[in-house]
Amino acid sequence: MKRSVIWAIAQKDMKMITSNLQIWLPMIILPLMLGVVLPTALLIALKSSDLSSVKGIETFLNVVNQLPSGALQDKFDTLPTTNHKLIYLLTNYTLAPIFLLIPVMVCSLVAANSFVGEKERRTLESLLFAPVTVKELFVAKVLAALLPALALTLATFLIYGVIVDALTYSLFGGLIFPNWNWVVLILWVVPAISLCTILISVLISARVKGFQEAQQLAGVIVLPVVALVVGQGTGLLFLTPLLMGVIGAVLYAVCAVVLPRIAKLNDRELLFERQVH
Repeated sequence: MKRSVIWAIAQKDMKMITSNLQIWLPMIILPLMLGVVLPTALLIALKSSDLSSVKGIETFLNVVNQLPSGALQDKFDTLPTTNHKLIYLLTNYTLAPIFLLIPVMVCSLVAANSFVGEKERRTLESLLFAPVTVKELFVAKVLAALLPALALTLATFLIYGVIVDALTYSLFGGLIFPNWNWVVLILWVVPAISLCTILISVLISARVKGFQEAQQLAGVIVLPVVALVVGQGTGLLFLTPLLMGVIGAVLYAVCAVVLPRIAKLNDRELLFERQVH
């Protein structure tokens, strides 16, 4: 494969993102809301309230009491008030799965636009007749979706970390973010779920006729992530570094299953027939 060709196509796709309001606006708003506005509002509200007298706080305390024994439970035992416990749990655990929504949404938006976007702009036919292999084309499309997703997620993670530590430093007398949960999440799970989302979205995009159809089908990928968010928030599921390591491994396994199916599309005539005619 020619790296220069792959990078040229990927750059072209990433530049197209900035010219398409339907794509870049959700890419900016979602991280802003989930990684900046929501945590800031929650932390300010929690710091200024006496949670010990709040109705329904028993549910949270039950979740804390059911945490697995070990370093985490020992950490909670050292925290002096309900406010400290809730803020620590929220910032380091409850909000963590929400950050998976950022790469999933970004990847699904960009990757779903990969082939059908070329078709709608009437540029796919030129690409298929250019001296570019279909394999190079697929790799370029994957990079064009993966790099923005990872960059936005990392930037949101850094901003989130600054906000958390700035708002909680005086309360805890030190930095509480990040912990090992976040390290595994950002370095292992986020790349895995991003790649998995892209491969599935590109596979869908190469088979459908329009961007709206591709976007709707790719949006189904968000549902498992929403289930993780709900499970973590309600205490039904607790994401430890070990569990997230397993989730990442499963996602990479899914990628390995999807890749051969994408390889079957490495037929220029088949792709031309499905997308151009």
